[in-house]
Amino acid sequence: MDLSNLRPAEGSKQSNNFRRGRGHGSGNGKTAGKGHKGQKARSGAPRPGFEGGQMPLYRRIPKRGFTNRNTKDIVAINVTELERFEAGSTVTVESLIEAGVVKNSFDGVKILGNGELTKKLTVQANAFSASAKEKIEALGGTAEVI
Repeated sequence: MDLSNLRPAEGSKQSNNFRRGRGHGSGNGKTAGKGHKGQKARSGAPRPGFEGGQMPLYRRIPKRGFTNRNTKDIVAINVTELERFEAGSTVTVESLIEAGVVKNSFDGVKILGNGELTKKLTVQANAFSASAKEKIEALGGTAEVI
């Protein structure tokens, strides 16, 4: 392997400056790849999805529901996920991200009460279920809403 053998991967190199309509010898002369006559040979050909005046598919299909622009993406975590932290530590949203429990793209974290907790922790999250708060405080920990 040396510099004289280097070449791009097969199919990775495409040229956008291909000269269409420059004579028969170019392999793409005369009609420039558009065939003979017809709507698609002319300038101003119809947009994608145009069906020649027939009611297009995107208008024939019924519209359902709506997308709420103000919705919040709340990540739910069970108390069993808090077992990975040491006893007496403070569990914050940042520490949950560092531990890999949650990903970073969300609007809030809610702690749910599924499972068991055996350590005293100070948990700071956006919301708690009643059972999660009960389990955290039963061990002497605190559940702080931020």
